Formats: sequence, structure tokens, C-alpha cells
Amino acid sequence: MKFMKLGIKPDTFQGVGNIRSVALEIASDFIVHVDGVTFHLHKFPLVSKSTKLHRLSAEAHEKDISHVVLNTFPGGVEPFEICIKFCYGIKITLNAYNVVAVRCAAEELEMTESAEKGNLVSKVEAFLNSYIFHGWKDSIIAFRSTQSLLPLAEELQLVSRCVNSIASKAVVNPAKVDWSFTQTRSKAREPKSISEIAHSPPWNGNQTKQSHPVQIDWWIEDIAELDVNLYVQVFLKIKAKDGIQPRVLGEALQFYTFKWLPGLARDNYFDGLLKENKHETANFSKERHLLERIIAMLPPDKGSNSCNFLLKVLKAAIFFGIALPSRKELIRRVGLQLEEASLKDLLIPYFPEPDHYLYDIETMESIVDEFMMQDQSPPTSPKHEHYAYVKRRTKSAENINIVESRRSNSATHGSKLRVSKLIDGYLAEIAIDPQLELSRFMALAKSVPNFTRPLHDGLYRAIDIYLKKHPGVSKGERKKLCRLLDCKKLSMDACMHAAQNERLPLRTVVQVLFFEQVRAAMNGGGVTISELPTTLKALMAVHEGDSREGTSGGLDDKWEEVQQNFEILNRDLANMKIKLSEVEKEHSVASNTPTKSKKFFSKLWPGKTFSDGKKSCCP
Repeated sequence: MKFMKLGIKPDTFQGVGNIRSVALEIASDFIVHVDGVTFHLHKFPLVSKSTKLHRLSAEAHEKDISHVVLNTFPGGVEPFEICIKFCYGIKITLNAYNVVAVRCAAEELEMTESAEKGNLVSKVEAFLNSYIFHGWKDSIIAFRSTQSLLPLAEELQLVSRCVNSIASKAVVNPAKVDWSFTQTRSKAREPKSISEIAHSPPWNGNQTKQSHPVQIDWWIEDIAELDVNLYVQVFLKIKAKDGIQPRVLGEALQFYTFKWLPGLARDNYFDGLLKENKHETANFSKERHLLERIIAMLPPDKGSNSCNFLLKVLKAAIFFGIALPSRKELIRRVGLQLEEASLKDLLIPYFPEPDHYLYDIETMESIVDEFMMQDQSPPTSPKHEHYAYVKRRTKSAENINIVESRRSNSATHGSKLRVSKLIDGYLAEIAIDPQLELSRFMALAKSVPNFTRPLHDGLYRAIDIYLKKHPGVSKGERKKLCRLLDCKKLSMDACMHAAQNERLPLRTVVQVLFFEQVRAAMNGGGVTISELPTTLKALMAVHEGDSREGTSGGLDDKWEEVQQNFEILNRDLANMKIKLSEVEKEHSVASNTPTKSKKFFSKLWPGKTFSDGKKSCCP
């Protein structure tokens, strides 16, 4: 830390209680009251350096009084005493902790060049510009001290100069960082690329000695010590600088959030708060204000903050009742990165009425809507680069740019697959909620396209849990719910479970059984769709129509026909099995190892044979 010493005389100030005096042979002739403390001083050394004290002394003399009162003095008693000691020529020490207060006090006392050359204001300014604003930690310390000196510190541009000093150093090339800084995260976080690190200059000029690498986010921890009102000013100034990476800004804000709201980093933070009146918690208003400021600072760039962090902030925003526009913006941001989320983070408690729903399904629906809306965003026009000469762009080049722009604004197929898997897991979690309506469950299940579910095992599990936890669901509602399933996309394990599941409608069980046989015939015996029996192809057509049409009455009639012709279907399947067995014998495939289909049905009906067509596959 830099410091400056002024004056040569020893300290002769004495204090007893709230009385201060100077030990001189000459008696005091001027009394000043500052914030409840009385100073017994001498006019001569004061009036020569302080225009204000000179003026007050003259006014007091005219009124025939020997004292003056300075109420609400900037910084209080300590900076006033330092200024008085300077007037007496007594040794004083200026540093980052007191220099701003002394500068404000000197301004208040009008200790300028007009009173005396080389006065305190000019000396303090020289110290600030030459040392304090050149230092990293000194600038931060000085900036923190401005908070209790407003608005004078702003009028003297001390606040803006501190902010500029801190921000300009935060964006400097890490290779040029030759000052000390705090970084306890270095072991926990490795740089992601070579561009994130740089070596500081060797401490003694010896090129063989290398210091530790400086990460691009080296400044995060030091500015996190600032109060939120100060932090906002520095953060926004850094954000406005050229060359700062949005991801680094996001990391800085995340570190600050978890430092000042440490509960957000814990998964069970809200569990205890839900059991009490949240508005009666000690720091509710303070934390709410802090969260509002943090949300306002979030970088707008996709990927600047992790989806995990955004969900934690969203959960807190809902709990603290942050304004709806802020919550909507958070939901939009989460939706853009939904594929990165974890199921645990998506389980947001239903804060308005914990006894009504277990989880905030409405927020989840909004998040999914935002994710799916990415494909509906219009592509941005390609930016034309400016060259020293005009270069004609081909039509194909323009098309490529448009495609790339659209690709950046839309969700990839892989991300849609991950989101569908997340939604199926989420459905399984909320299915246990006894208050959850079937319509809401189905709406969320249908919120993603069917092609994003290559496997329906997760959806089947969620539906099964819902039916188990809601035994009062009617037969018609069960049929409606199970129409969401595509039995062709169930794994063998899921098929085995579904075939014996008494909670499923009969038509769903029939679908599972027949589609397993169709799949086995087509995969294992070289049978094509055109070679399938007419009844099976009709069944497949019914299933496809069922998935598209929903709850039409015609489909129920078709299913009645299918069930009435159950014996015909059994006979067709038996004939198929004979053909399958003959093909397998010809190729010597099924002599020792049973097919998956045979294993499947043998587990369902032990003791029945399925290779010679003599026994039916259905009871």
C-alpha cells in the first residue's frame, strides 16, 4: 500500500474524552465543535490555510463569540483532525484508507491554492493521481471509502476516477499485470484455453525465473468485496470496455452472487424458508434488493452464465417476488440454454402456495416454450464486411451466411433430444403430485415434438407413475393419456413391463404385444411391411392414426374391430412365426440362441412355445 507523509513537527495533540487540544505555550483562542467533539485551537495557523475557517473566525469575532460549529462534516472528526494537524505542520500520513476523506475535508475547509500555495488540496490530488489511482488494491480501498462521503465525493469526481482506475486495470492484458491481487480460485479452476493465461513479467528482470500464470479473470475476487451499489458501477464500466469476454463477466457475477447470497449455492436453501414467513426473515429486504441488482447486471450473451446458475437465480427471484419482467427475462435466458440444465435444478418449488403444488410447473412450461421458440426466431441478415474495395458477393455466399445465422438462433437436434429427456425426467418427478391435473401433465408431455423422443421409455415411466399416484383417473382419461406413447419406441424391458401393467388400457397392452411381434418379424426374419398380414398392417395404421387424431370416435370403433378380430390376429401371428422359424432354420441362425422376441414372450408366458406356431402368443 502506498502512503505519503506530510509535516515535520511531532504530534502535540492531546485528547480527554470529547475534548481535543494542542499542547502549545500559547493559549487557545479559537474553539471548533465537530460532530460532538470540541477542538481548542489557535486562529493564526488555521486561517492562513483554510479560507472557510478564516471566514468563520471573522464572523465569530463580529458576534463576539469564540467558537464555531461544523455540523455534518465530511468524514467526521478524524479527517478534520488530519487537516488541522496539517495547518500546524504536525506529521500526518495519507494512505488509501483515509485519502478520500481527507480530500473531501480539505475541500470543505477550502484549503486550496487561493489560500496558500502548496496547500492540502493540491498535495492530496498529487498523491491520488501519482500513486492511489496507479494501484489496483489502493484504488479499490479508496473507492470503498467514497460510500460514506457522498455526494461530495461524486462532485469532486473521486467516485468516477476510482471506477475508471479499477475498470481499466481489469481489462488490461494479463501479461502486463504486475501488481498483487487476490485469487483463491486458481487451484479450483483451470484455464480453458491458452488465451486465458499469460505470464507476468519476472519479478527481478531475470528471464529464467517465471511467475505463476495470470488468468484472464484475475480481478474477480477483489472487486467482489465491494458493496452492491459500488459493484454495479465497476461491473458496468468493465462491461463497457472493449475486449472483455461475456463468459468472464458471467463468472464474475456468479462469484459475487454466491459470496453475498451464499444460500443460493445450497440445494436446500429454500426448504427452511418455506416453513416460516419469508417476509419476516431478518435480511429479506436487503437480499431482495441485492438480487434485483444482480439480475439487472446479467450479461445478455447466451452462454455467459451457466444454465445451472441462471436457474438458481430464477428460483430466488420467484421466492423473493422480483418484478415479473425480470423473471420473464430469466426464463427466456434459461430457455435458450435448457439443454445444459440438470433435472435437480429444474425442480423449482411452488412458492405461492406450497400446499397446492409440489413444483412450479407454470415456470417450467414457460421455459420449455422459450426453448422451442428458438426455431421460430427469424434469421438475422448477414453482416456485410467493409473492404477497401467493393467485392461482389455471390448468391450462394449470401445463402451460407443466412443458414449460419439461422443455425445460431435455433436449437440443434442434439439439444432437442437432451431437452426431451429432461422433460420426461421432470414428468416422472411431478407425477407424484396428487394435485397435478391430467391436462397439465399431458400439455407438458406434448410440449416437444415426437421426433425428439427416439425412445419412449422415459415417457412411459412418467405415465406409469402418474397412473399409480392418481388411481381415480377414469378409463377414458387413461386412454387419452396413453395415446402419448409410441409403442414402437419402447425398449424390450419397457415392453415387458407394459405388457403386464394392469394400470394401462387394454388397447395399449395390445399395441405393445403386437408391435413387439412385428418388430421381431421384420428384424429377425427378413419380413417387410408389405409381407405383413393385413390385420397387422391395419393395426399399425390404427396406431399411427391414433397418434395423430387424438380422441376421435372413429379410432375407438377401429379398436373395437381389432379386439373383435383378436383370434384372426392370433392366427396371422402364428403363421408369421412359422415363416420366421423356417427362415431362421435355413440360415442356421436360431439353432442355439433364441431371438430377443422369443425371450420377450417366454418371460411373459413361461411354458409356451413360439417357434412352431402350435401355441398362440396370446392367452
